[in-house]
Amino acid sequence: MVEEGAYWLAWAQISGIGPVLLRRLQQHFGTLATAWNATKVQLGEVEGFGFQTLEKVVQQRSRLHPEQLFIKHQQENSHFWTPADADYPRLLLETPSPPPILYYRGEVELQENLGQKPMVGIVGTRQPSEYGIRWTRQISTALAKNGFTVVSGMAEGIDTESHIAAMKAGGRTIAVLGTGVDVIYPHKNRDLYKQILTAGLVVSEYPTKTPPDRKHFPKRNRIIAGLSRAILVMEAPIKSGALITATYANEFGRDVYALPGRVDDYPSQGCLKLLNQGASFILKELDELLTMLGAIPQIDGVEASTAPEQLMPTLSPELQTVINAFTSEALPFDFIVQQTGMAAGSVSGALLQLELMGLISQLPGMRYQKS
Repeated sequence: MVEEGAYWLAWAQISGIGPVLLRRLQQHFGTLATAWNATKVQLGEVEGFGFQTLEKVVQQRSRLHPEQLFIKHQQENSHFWTPADADYPRLLLETPSPPPILYYRGEVELQENLGQKPMVGIVGTRQPSEYGIRWTRQISTALAKNGFTVVSGMAEGIDTESHIAAMKAGGRTIAVLGTGVDVIYPHKNRDLYKQILTAGLVVSEYPTKTPPDRKHFPKRNRIIAGLSRAILVMEAPIKSGALITATYANEFGRDVYALPGRVDDYPSQGCLKLLNQGASFILKELDELLTMLGAIPQIDGVEASTAPEQLMPTLSPELQTVINAFTSEALPFDFIVQQTGMAAGSVSGALLQLELMGLISQLPGMRYQKS
């Protein structure tokens, strides 16, 4: 029997079928294996499948053999995940457009993939000021020392500074590339790339040997946002790619923070725009930022003891089903509906009851977190 991951790979080879349509196929048919064997009429029932897309599917699907394709792909790309794999990063899977194939190199930490270790994205300009560099180093160091994994894009400037500072502090870092995971760009970061492979991970939705391409980098920003609990924008002009990452973060229900700067500083114009649109301020008191991001309070360098766990009251079967869907992470409403298999109205009512009981709390962006 051909595994579901082979069908994720096969569907991704058909031109015009991107991550969003793949997600819709999965939701409509239940599995991509079922979708692969669907008729043209059945595929036409899926939103976004117009006449031209259907014609491409019919023409190209007949020439692809999922199992053979998967075996050959494994030989050329030894390490990758599909959404059918249990190790696929859970937070990324919750987004509307998870990459059908996510390639990786380096040291995998399953706690990150399962959402049990918080990850924070740090992005910004390729030409930072001394002010931006200083604060990027301070914040990346603080995050690493408090158990966060720092996610960035290995570009020049803010990205590079965040990766280096996190590793110097003894923490982990993840670089999301716009090339294949075996292609170093920019080339001047070859030493940084090698360090990340020993202290973290590099990931990409592009297969090995994929060279730099301008259109790849804005797309990879959605992966940075998708992997992260929150996005910190350190310095960014108005047309910076960091603002694209922030936009994705807002769409995914992630928190966005921005480093304030002077109104006449060019590198700060994008950050000031984000703050005007409702992003949270990155202020001098880093303890407050760490608390807001969910860091475990520490006393004299030792983790504070946790309070005794409260006894869970007896719940109705419906409420128990909803509460069982929760992990340590905040979950979007749509994801809770999907996990429980209940009607959206029933989930909404159950969430309200659980919130009144003090068992969960609602966060911005229709997200909910276990109290």
